[in-house]
Amino acid sequence: MAGRWGRPVEALRHRLLREINSTVHGGDLHLERYDRPPGDPGLFGPSSVVWQVHGHPAGMLVGGFAALMLQSLHPVAMRAVAEHSDYRTDPTGRLHRTARFVSTTTLGSSAAAEAAIAAVRRIHTHVRGFDQQGRPYRADDPALLCWVHTAEVSCFLAGHQVFAGRPPGDERVAEHAAERPGGPLGAAQCDAYLAEVALIGELLGAHEVPASRAELARYLGRVRGELRATPEALEAVTLLRGFGRTRRERLAVHVLTNAAVGLLPGWARRELGIRRPWPVRRFWDRPLARALGAAMVWACGLSPIRAAAEARAHAEPAVRVTRG
Repeated sequence: MAGRWGRPVEALRHRLLREINSTVHGGDLHLERYDRPPGDPGLFGPSSVVWQVHGHPAGMLVGGFAALMLQSLHPVAMRAVAEHSDYRTDPTGRLHRTARFVSTTTLGSSAAAEAAIAAVRRIHTHVRGFDQQGRPYRADDPALLCWVHTAEVSCFLAGHQVFAGRPPGDERVAEHAAERPGGPLGAAQCDAYLAEVALIGELLGAHEVPASRAELARYLGRVRGELRATPEALEAVTLLRGFGRTRRERLAVHVLTNAAVGLLPGWARRELGIRRPWPVRRFWDRPLARALGAAMVWACGLSPIRAAAEARAHAEPAVRVTRG
């Protein structure tokens, strides 16, 4: 039986792998960003909590979609995206650029990560305009950068906690539970993740980036009054939930964005006018997303990007030979 079905199953796995990489990263994975120089841990390294959180496909994809929805509720951030981004005309390209930035800063060499951050900072210097009240804005505003970073990583963390191997029916994260490799994080690891990943926000120019769950809660409490669903936000979320170049892509995005809705705070769902009852979110959306995530893990295994980064970080540094 194994011999009879082995070849078709392997062909299916490779086909899914190609489709996933094409959808998320584009045709070229740019492995030169990850496979050299030997011995370079990058900004974080294999033992970091960032590598653990950002290495979970379902958690990152669902968390990423949730982050885009949450980020849209900041009127100034959404205005900047609406006026200076091509997400309407080239949503796939925007997805590729975002995924490359996250993977490069997480898993890339130190030089590749720093180059990616420098490129974004250069772009931000040209992103300026006026908000709905006619007040000037600029993308390199530290407070605006703090919002974009914090909304993103809080959703990445939420996605990991929900989709990283929690036993069925357990909706809690134990405060002092023993950590399970690849599973949900305990309280100390959640704080460690936020503290580690704050480096990206700071390098991009953000100030006072939350570096623990307590700081995150206080920050969201302060900024809550500024957040609301503008027509631009509602348009962006509608486009996001309908994204896909093929029927299969649209179906996958539909599953992932429905699960992403379940990661949002209740007030954010209400602002966006998304009504999915708790039983639907819990007993339909999440199981479907977990099943899709399991299929992705089966198809991808250890991704070529992660494999290259692991090999680079664990390799012996090259020895320089100097001539007298």
